[in-house]
Amino acid sequence: MNTIYLDYAAATPMDESVFLAMQPYFTERFYNPSATYLAAQSVRKDLEAARAQVAYWLGSRPSEVIFTAGTTEANNLAINGVMQQYPDANIVVSSIEHESVLAPAHEYNCTELAVSETGIVELETLRSAINDQTVFVSVMYANNEVGTIQQIHKIGQLIADIRRDRRSRQVNLPLYFHTDAAQAANYLDLHVARLGVDFMTLNGGKIYGPKQAGVLYVNAHARLQPQIKGGGQERGLRSGTENIAGAIGLGVALNMVQSDRHQEVARLQGLQKHFIEQLTAAIPTLVLNGSRNHRLPNNVHITIPGQDNERVLMALDEAGVLCAAGSACSASNEEPSHVLRAMGLSDSQAQASLRFTLGRQTTEEELTRTVEILATLV
Repeated sequence: MNTIYLDYAAATPMDESVFLAMQPYFTERFYNPSATYLAAQSVRKDLEAARAQVAYWLGSRPSEVIFTAGTTEANNLAINGVMQQYPDANIVVSSIEHESVLAPAHEYNCTELAVSETGIVELETLRSAINDQTVFVSVMYANNEVGTIQQIHKIGQLIADIRRDRRSRQVNLPLYFHTDAAQAANYLDLHVARLGVDFMTLNGGKIYGPKQAGVLYVNAHARLQPQIKGGGQERGLRSGTENIAGAIGLGVALNMVQSDRHQEVARLQGLQKHFIEQLTAAIPTLVLNGSRNHRLPNNVHITIPGQDNERVLMALDEAGVLCAAGSACSASNEEPSHVLRAMGLSDSQAQASLRFTLGRQTTEEELTRTVEILATLV
């Protein structure tokens, strides 16, 4: 039985070019880049080249790229690194953020933004939530469960307007804008100046690169309190011997997906349309969750009324189709998805929902077969 993998939002297979680029740093190029001898300094140059490669796609300075052990650490560093300096200030986050944003945010005076039924953060809702005590705003670029894409550029403009107003009134607190772009990096523009963000997080494991390799972009004007202290690596913001292989792999992977993104988006949009049409025809009661117009091209999130998604997932697995009910990071949590709740779905609707996410290896034949299997099961 051939397995059909449709959970690319949870993990992507490492691309062979990434694997080959990383290999030498596990064996002959194993040196600690902080050492002074020439072999180690050669590895240091490779690390900085990977940093410059990431910075190219962000439109940033290499010095503004901090390598981390994934997006969870990067999100925590951004939030705690700012909020620990202003413990009495306010942080504003959307209600559909990943738990690695929500959990640290709720350690402070946190305002959660309501979203529309398609998962969109409305600008006026955000504007009314920001007050003169707000120092940090976090809105994810694209949602990991339903694939809804936020209007990050317009949010960046709104925050710039609020900053100008504050300066005119001599309000001295900073106002930083962060976006979790882990799911967006395959398909969307990451240029930080065009988006108007001060912090951005990326994840190698979502872009056909290594797991436990991430990036935090930190605007040069932002000030962060380090969370891991000791050796002073990564501009003193993330101590510990650098994961050279991970950084190299992430750089190669990001270069690959960003270079190819226009062609891959067009291909996946065709597959997505085909999949949705076939699903709707086969299961007329099915409901598509999230925005139709502002959606990642690889995401199809559905509710099948009256079904138990845990039972359906197990049956699909037995039939060779691998998909998800929501975020893989919270798969062990029996509570209904906080994302779907925030979008207005009832607990019973949330527990009848499935997420299919497509990727580079997905074919039309696989999707047709998935529809046939799912229709038989339900």
